[in-house]
Order: sequence, then C-alpha cells, then structure tokens
Amino acid sequence: MKTNRRNLLLGSAAAAMLPAIVRADDASGRTPPRSGAGYTPVRTLNGWTLPPRLRDGVKEFHLVAEEIEHEFAPGSRAICWGYNGTTPGPTLEAVEGDRVRIFVTNRLPEHTTIHWHGLLLPSGMDGVGGLTQPHIQPGETYVYEFTLRQHGTHMYHPHADEMVQMAMGMMGLFIIHPKDGEAERIDRDYALLLHNWALHPGTYRPDPSVMQDFDLWTFNSKVFPAIEHLVARSGERVRIRIGNLSMWNHPIHLHGVQFQVTGGDGGRWPRPLWRPEVTEIVGVGQMRDIEFVAVPGDWAFHCHMAHHVMGPMGHEIPNTLGVDQRGLAQRIQRLLPGYMPMGEAGMAEHQDHVDAGHMPGPENTVAMMAGRGPFGNLEMGGMFTVVKVRDDLAPGDYRDPGWYRHPEGTVARRVSSDPAFGAPERRGKAPGPDAATLPRSTREGGHAH
Repeated sequence: MKTNRRNLLLGSAAAAMLPAIVRADDASGRTPPRSGAGYTPVRTLNGWTLPPRLRDGVKEFHLVAEEIEHEFAPGSRAICWGYNGTTPGPTLEAVEGDRVRIFVTNRLPEHTTIHWHGLLLPSGMDGVGGLTQPHIQPGETYVYEFTLRQHGTHMYHPHADEMVQMAMGMMGLFIIHPKDGEAERIDRDYALLLHNWALHPGTYRPDPSVMQDFDLWTFNSKVFPAIEHLVARSGERVRIRIGNLSMWNHPIHLHGVQFQVTGGDGGRWPRPLWRPEVTEIVGVGQMRDIEFVAVPGDWAFHCHMAHHVMGPMGHEIPNTLGVDQRGLAQRIQRLLPGYMPMGEAGMAEHQDHVDAGHMPGPENTVAMMAGRGPFGNLEMGGMFTVVKVRDDLAPGDYRDPGWYRHPEGTVARRVSSDPAFGAPERRGKAPGPDAATLPRSTREGGHAH
C-alpha cells in the first residue's frame, strides 16, 4: 500500500484513539506469549504472530484491513487484501480467561467487519455487518472487546462482502491456549490456513467471481515450493492446526505416522474422542488439530486431491494421452510460434521443460509442477510441503536441516532395467500395438489438465 498524506492521517487518528500503553514485560510494552504457563507458542507457516500490548490487564491487538502486494511464489505476485501487510493476517495468540481488546482500522476501498469464527462472545461482538454491528467504513476504526471463555484453534475473517473479501485473502488464525495447560505438552505447534485463488495467468488481482476452477491452492497463501517445511526432533510431540477458508473440502494427508485427530474449534477433545488417522478431511469453515510423535525422515504433508497439489493448469482441453503427436508441433508452430506438444505419455515432462527454460509459461504465474528433492523432481505444487524430522535437531530450532540422510539399505533401489523382468502374475490383456488404430472418440475421453 502506498504511503500518502491521507493514510498517514488515518494512522495518526487511529493511534490517537488508543490509550497510553502501560509498560509490561519489556521496554516496548509488548507481552510475549506465556510459554511458561503450560503451552508452546504457535509457529504459523510463512507467517507471524501479532504481539499484544497489555493495558490494565487487557491484551490489546490492532488489526489493519488493507490492500497489499503478496507473493504466492517466485514469479507470481498479486494485489490482494489482508491485515497488517500480509495474507493471512497475523496470528492472534492468547490464553483462556484473558480479556482482549482488538482495534480494527479499515483502509480498504469498501466497508468491512471482522467475525471471530467459533468464539463464544456477546452477540454485538460477533462481527456480522448489518446484523450485529454497523459496517466499518473506509477510514474508520472499531474496537471489539470480550473475555475468552474457551480454548482451541479458531479463525477470523470478514462478514461483509464476504465472497470478495475472503477471495482477496482476508483471513487469519486466532489461537487460544487452555488456562490450566495441557496434560500432554506439545513440543512444536504449527498452524496454517487452507485457501484457493483464481489468479488468471497474466493478471495481478485475484478473481472473486470464480466458483470452482481455481488456479492456486495454498497453505497460508503460499504455493509449494514456497511453503515452509515443518521441522521437529525425533520423539517430539507435534501438533498441526489446520483451518479451511477455501471453497473446497481438503483431505489432508501426512506420510510416515498415524496421527491422532485431537481437536478443532471446540478445543482439545477429551482423550476418549481422539482417533487415529493418516488422512483427515477438513471441511469448509472447519478447524482440525492433528498430533503425532515425530519419527526421523522426510515426510510429505499435503492435500490428497491430486489437482490441489499442482500449480495453474488448463481446464477443458483435449486429452492427449496415447495420441501420436509426431509432426504435430511443426504444423501448429506455423500459427503459434513456441508451441510445444505434451501429454502423450503423461505430464511428468512438464517440469523438465520448465526448469530447462524451454517453456516459460504465461506472465505472472507459477509452473504446474515444481520442486526438487535429493533424488529428482518432486513434480508438485499447491498444497504440499515436507515434515523434516531429525535425531540431532536442537529443541526450538526451526531451521531447515536439509534433506534426510537415509541409513544404508533403507532406500528403494533399482534391480533391473529390463521391462520383461521376472514372471509376475497378471490378468487381462494390455493394449497392443493396434491401440492407436482405435476410433478417436475411444482414445480421447474426458478432458485433461
């Protein structure tokens, strides 16, 4: 957002409305999370936590709704809407029983509100524009104040022109820790929001009118490989808090362990309600907490809808699997210079072409497949990252430890390069050389991405 005289005046006016800040735990007046009170502060992937200020026993936060420039991944930037300079906005973190006061300044071109998703509070603090409060007009600052009567993983987002404002990136996490601590201490506590974006190639603002054909699927508004890794020490207890403010349900899958689904909007559930899973569907508007004891290795963590772990792709185009494309490129290149046929044997070649610079792609977009691991291309995008667990990682160290060094004899290996290797039992008949002579309508079904 550009700094100008009007914005400076708005900022000064908002600051004038705030009471004097009382010195708390440090010279800045900011109170760090009470890690000694029985919880581990949350780490928001690619994000940050807004430090509160303490005044007369009330924790004060100040959120600014504003237009921002956001980078989904190198090569893809957009003008989005968010809070305090980012999307998602900063994580708010407090303790059950705290009284909070939250100032909200509107620097958007239209009115807004904030709804505290899942929180128990007075009706007039619920943030539904026109129903429980007047809209916050451009330039205005409103204040919300209430006592936290619960613990759990929660969210905040507008309840005004919701389709546009959420599609543009307005959302954030609100984490409330139990006042009496937790029976099983969490060593690492991660949090992320699931979202989708329609950023059409060559454009610089998300399209809020799209219902299903989204281009970008994100963890905390980042596309793999720009999404941070999650790291842990072997044997540590890890919690991942997942909130869904997208327009789709997401089956979130973690490799390497059976995690326990332990809570959500309703806080940490009683132990008898915990259940073991390896994939958990997080519905639209839901929060889910998963916990596990970390085991060494590099473990994929992703949505299990295949097109949600890919970057921007074409929709409703012909299926070219198995189609003989010999000579096709030369004919099409006469009309479309730079055209490159793909998809005859699958799309795995896409990343090689992009990485080599043979397929630059449209302006301001990311590749459909990206990322490289120790053994080659990862061929991923969207909602994908890696949980990295190491025996020698120091407690509290969140730096990327690099790729896992597998103990000798524990990596799958090649035993033959002969396609006729062995004598496997098989049923049915594989397509023969005459498959290419099938009618076109038989060979080309549906559509490809």
